[in-house]
Amino acid sequence: MAKNKLRKFAQMEDYPHVQQPDLEVLEKGYAMKGNWKKEFFKNENPLVLELGCGMGEYSVGLAEKFPEKNFLGVDIKGARIWQGATDALGKEMKNVGFLRIRIDWIEKCFAENEVDEIWITFPDPQLKKRRGTKRLTHPDFLKRYDNILKKDGLIHLKTDSQFLHGFTLGIITGENHILEDSTHDLYNSPVKREHMEIKTHYEQIYLNKGLPITYLRFRLNY
Repeated sequence: MAKNKLRKFAQMEDYPHVQQPDLEVLEKGYAMKGNWKKEFFKNENPLVLELGCGMGEYSVGLAEKFPEKNFLGVDIKGARIWQGATDALGKEMKNVGFLRIRIDWIEKCFAENEVDEIWITFPDPQLKKRRGTKRLTHPDFLKRYDNILKKDGLIHLKTDSQFLHGFTLGIITGENHILEDSTHDLYNSPVKREHMEIKTHYEQIYLNKGLPITYLRFRLNY
């Protein structure tokens, strides 16, 4: 297993659409910060992040559906990113890439107003109270996103966790953010959303078990 991971890490070093900066590089000043559209994607299309992208299926799926946008999957798990990165490479996709970092390093990687939109898909809900600040929709993280998002940039949360859905709704209401869409059961909702046909492997497992998938879309108002 360890050898397989090392092999994947070595392969990704040669992938042109994968960045793996360590903290030392980020602290010294990351060259890609502020230059993702120009230097990485070679266009000026909107930049969309998927935070906690796992195997990258959603990033690749969104990139296929919306070729007019640039998508960047972000996760610290290199062996998982390899899956999506290899898929995108095989499909010769030019509008999707991957960034292997911790999410709490996000401000070191992107400049103010550089990001147009953020997706958070099936993150760990961090159910234990003492782990609350690790939730990707905790105000500590939302303030980080606010520093890199364009004004009125969208944030999407898709999760099987009713707890995290409710927690995030509470944060949106309590901090007077702008809620645009909310459902406790995405696939049984009368409202049809344009991204609904994109499903990850684990999402399909939840659906096969009869578990509802929740969805939120909102804008920050700090």
